[in-house]
Amino acid sequence: MSSIELKRNPNRLEKNKSFVYKGVSYMHYADIAFHQSAYYLFTKKQKILIVVLLFAIAISFIVNWHTTLISAVIIVTSIYFIDFFFNFFLIFRSFTSKHELSFSGEEIKAYGKDWPTYTILCPLYKEWAVIPQFVDAMKKLDYPQEKLQILFLLEEDDLQSQKVVKEFNLPSFFETVIVPHSLPKTKPKAMNFALSKIKGEYCVIYDAEDVPDPLQLKKAILGFNLSGEKVACIQAKLNFYNPKQNLLTKAFTAEYSLWFELILPGLQTLNAPIPLGGTSNHFRTEGIKMLGGWDPFNVTEDADLGIRLFKKGYKTAILDSVTLEEANSDFLNWYNQRTRWMKGYIQTYVVHMRHPTTFDKGLLNSNMLLFQLIIGSKVFSLLVNPFMWLLTLSYFLFQFQFGSFVQSLYPPVVLYFAVATLVFGNFLQIVYYMIGCYRKKEFALCKYALIIPLYWVGMSIAAWKALYETFYKPYYWSKTKHGLHLEKPSIATNS
Repeated sequence: MSSIELKRNPNRLEKNKSFVYKGVSYMHYADIAFHQSAYYLFTKKQKILIVVLLFAIAISFIVNWHTTLISAVIIVTSIYFIDFFFNFFLIFRSFTSKHELSFSGEEIKAYGKDWPTYTILCPLYKEWAVIPQFVDAMKKLDYPQEKLQILFLLEEDDLQSQKVVKEFNLPSFFETVIVPHSLPKTKPKAMNFALSKIKGEYCVIYDAEDVPDPLQLKKAILGFNLSGEKVACIQAKLNFYNPKQNLLTKAFTAEYSLWFELILPGLQTLNAPIPLGGTSNHFRTEGIKMLGGWDPFNVTEDADLGIRLFKKGYKTAILDSVTLEEANSDFLNWYNQRTRWMKGYIQTYVVHMRHPTTFDKGLLNSNMLLFQLIIGSKVFSLLVNPFMWLLTLSYFLFQFQFGSFVQSLYPPVVLYFAVATLVFGNFLQIVYYMIGCYRKKEFALCKYALIIPLYWVGMSIAAWKALYETFYKPYYWSKTKHGLHLEKPSIATNS
């Protein structure tokens, strides 16, 4: 394989060609435009815009720091208030407009026996403890085995996982793909390498700890047939098989229940860009190849791909079929995982704001504004939350010292909006978590939605670490330990 020195941005990442950037060699296996990749952060225009913005803020502070702070509070309060109404609207839509795909056993039987070929990609790294569970889950899939191709994507230096897979003496529809050691060492890079190995007309990604609905592949086929060519991806719902392990898994389950049972179905009713989950997203194989694969430099390649699909004019449909995963039960493990997710969201936002008009013609269009609400406002809120919490606590706990100053930052009209968001917005958000648990039939977890504010604190801390890593460790993939739900924690492994 040849190598090129990257001195200026060529038009595309060249497939099967490595490149050297800042003295480091990378092999990506992607075939996407450079401006669509997170291998670098800001374009020259973005850098100029940021410098101008920071300079303007600095000047405004020098001229009148108090007015500048008032302006900042007005902007933050407005974003909070808009986000509050947007979430309410999505929840409302999820109940009033049923758009997710759902199929009965009778409809599946009516399809007949001529099922198309299906490839399952399972990228894993040092996860030998959960391989037996994954093999068992794959064998339970209700799909003709002669039409299945299951690819274990194993890293070249992960000798233990290679050994464990060999010891299983698996049927012929299981195959092992050894991904050559190279940077970036990410899940999307491994999947790009495997694209040329796919034999199935359709393909899906499952993580090694996943336990999908046995009928999910058949439901996805029916979903593609029903939805038409414009639906390039079908996202199954995700949740957990260890929701009651501890307080963290209960809060995590409440979060997933809200996202997959209410928020994503609500987004689908708007034909909005949908950030995909990292697993159980089903594709037409030709479609994913046409897109050039995943961005190997984005650490939430799933969210990025969902936006890229949308900008190409394709849609993502939500399938009423659940894949169960392992809820993170260790706080540090969860924190590192959340940091990676937030870093990927930051990368996705910056990449797709390089050319915002690609969402549609013109800068101020509905699709671009939806992107701001779905990705931008979530990142912004988590980063700014600690400052607003500190401001609020200072007002109530240190009324004598800071009360009048905090009041001076809120003009009367802004204060009304801020109080409404603080009281009703946070209250309703907790209620939404309860509704998600109820809809998921996890009734015993509804009361644990009350601890979600503490969960938000952890998310904000992770967001700030993610911002740091975006600049200093952009491609670093913090490995998430799996197998913590097993009886012997010592066999937990990384992924």
